[in-house]
Amino acid sequence: MTALARKIVIDTATTEFATDVVAGLTATPKRLLPKYFYDGAGSALFEQITELPEYYPTRREIGILEEHAGDIAALIPPGAALVEFGSGSSTKTRKVLSTAASLAAYVPVDISAQFLQQQAAELRREYPKLAVLPVAADFTRPFELPDAVRIMPRVGFFPGSTIGNFEPHEAAAFLRHAGRILGRGATFIVGVDLIKDTQVLQKAYNDPQGVTAKFNLNLLARINRELGAKFNLECFEHHAFFNRERSRIEMHLASLKRQRIKVCGECIDFRAGETIHTENSYKYSVASFGALARGAGWTPTTVWTDPDNYFSVHTLRLRG
Repeated sequence: MTALARKIVIDTATTEFATDVVAGLTATPKRLLPKYFYDGAGSALFEQITELPEYYPTRREIGILEEHAGDIAALIPPGAALVEFGSGSSTKTRKVLSTAASLAAYVPVDISAQFLQQQAAELRREYPKLAVLPVAADFTRPFELPDAVRIMPRVGFFPGSTIGNFEPHEAAAFLRHAGRILGRGATFIVGVDLIKDTQVLQKAYNDPQGVTAKFNLNLLARINRELGAKFNLECFEHHAFFNRERSRIEMHLASLKRQRIKVCGECIDFRAGETIHTENSYKYSVASFGALARGAGWTPTTVWTDPDNYFSVHTLRLRG
């Protein structure tokens, strides 16, 4: 890529980020898109979150993937490509890659380009016979698969309960979008967090070490770094709670005082106690997620859960 091309890509990404930030902070109520958590610093903080004792989803999902690795490998046709939407560190994917010997290619898709390239380099060393073909893109929007993959059977992978970050209608739209990317007859493997005791949920998103708070506040730090804003992180506080009526964890950043912040030329006023809504994490039952998938054009085929029914991994087959 030429220097000019790199500049165009960077400028385009920055402009989109700025547009979304200003739109969200001038909305009522204020909000920011959770996809912007995952710059380099945010991705590293999230990896720390996954190792916390209170944060059960990662361990429970890995346990399911390990227990059913053979079943999952059997779903992958010989010579297929595994396309992961929002790959991050690909930790869970390794459970599949190590078992599915007939897999021809792995396509990690992630918005954090630098982190993505680092992880791809590591995977090439670990799996020298596997074609690792990273795509730096917002996986919620249309993107092009590498040319080599277009003639291969494709299996989608979407672990980590990220499906819960979408509003239900957005989750259905994403499932339809994934179907268009993966193509006719595709299989989709999706991790889904389940409804459970509220105390378990509260602890998972309010760890005493404060890592989740740092992860949430890093969104403001990123706006400072990339857009030249002057947020004082000490004037905001991480809030996370379970909204029982909507069956979701909500994450917010609460202003601790009345203040005004200038962002991209816009003056943003905050009242004391006013929040920026940064993320939702919806919790499903097995039945309610199955209904959502069917409405989006997928047929549920298998579901596995951990012994406590905290987490589930679903396999879906694209109809038509």
